[in-house]
Amino acid sequence: MAFRQDATELGDARRRVESLVGPGEQRAFNEPWEVRAFAMAVAAYHNGQYEWSEFQLSLIDSIKKWEDGDGAEPWSYYEHWLEALETVLAGNGALSDAALDEKTKAVLATPKNANHHEAHREPVAVDPAR
Repeated sequence: MAFRQDATELGDARRRVESLVGPGEQRAFNEPWEVRAFAMAVAAYHNGQYEWSEFQLSLIDSIKKWEDGDGAEPWSYYEHWLEALETVLAGNGALSDAALDEKTKAVLATPKNANHHEAHREPVAVDPAR
């Protein structure tokens, strides 16, 4: 039985992500941006933008700051994830505040239904238990 190349690559990518997150550990994504933040961090790591331990330490630092804070900010794991990603990318020069501001403005200016008329060929994962 021959496997499609993209299915093999998808399986390889899934195994790499699982090895980073930890065996059997699952994180629920409540918003689409959380999935994107997770994917960007993994992609940047695999592109050699930073060491995973560097990201972990930054994530721990972000969560610790929240714990030491006044409690005004609600808990959001992926807010900390995104802050850690921004910190490590800014720390190694891969991301500047100006570039981040520019990209943020571009994303916010894009209508929610942009590109919905175009075909999307990425596979969709469906959890049959839900």
